[in-house]
Amino acid sequence: MSQSLNLKGALQQPVVVLQGLVLPVILLVLWQYNSGLGSSHAYAFVPLQNIYFAFLQLLETGELWLNTWGSLKKAGLGFLLGSTAGLILGALLAYSKVFNALVSPLFNSIRQVPLLGLTPLIALWFGNGEEAKIFIIALASFFPLVINTFQGLSHYDEKYSEVARMYRFSFWHEFKRIRLPQALPHILTGLNLAVPFTWITTTASELLFNAGAGLGNLMMKAEINAEMDILLVCA
Repeated sequence: MSQSLNLKGALQQPVVVLQGLVLPVILLVLWQYNSGLGSSHAYAFVPLQNIYFAFLQLLETGELWLNTWGSLKKAGLGFLLGSTAGLILGALLAYSKVFNALVSPLFNSIRQVPLLGLTPLIALWFGNGEEAKIFIIALASFFPLVINTFQGLSHYDEKYSEVARMYRFSFWHEFKRIRLPQALPHILTGLNLAVPFTWITTTASELLFNAGAGLGNLMMKAEINAEMDILLVCA
């Protein structure tokens, strides 16, 4: 009986994978069909073979590697700085009522402002170089970590605190053995949210501050030169 169930599950798995490929294949076919309807359509819907050849060209010249590495470096550094600062601030907000009362109103006000709306001010502070991009990227990962760390550390089962007091746990012992394990799912959720925000903001910051290596910079050059195939490779 168990063998038949295992066989059924093994047969269903490829079917599920194939079902997931149906819509992408249909979209690719429609895209290729539209690209053959005329020059105006071919500009908006670049033929798939042109995109493939542009990809190979970028690989050969090394532009794709150089700009991808440039984007990954900025994204990694911004994510590290932003998430670390977010963890620290979230913990301080959860543990100190005085600090929470002082900082929380300002924090909640700033996080309502769209990140890209801060670019003029950031450009004034940091210029148009790498520092400005990294600062915006750090902010993208900062806010999800603050909110989720605060929620994880401030909402916990009180009975565990009673146990900690009974056994006279130190602050760090209680934090390590009780608070942190309970907060970990919230923190991981914050990190999960921060990763896509970080990558999207990386490309957006490169489009806004068009200097240095990065996929956003390569996309901007491709748009200026009307090289839609290269733009789609970078996207």
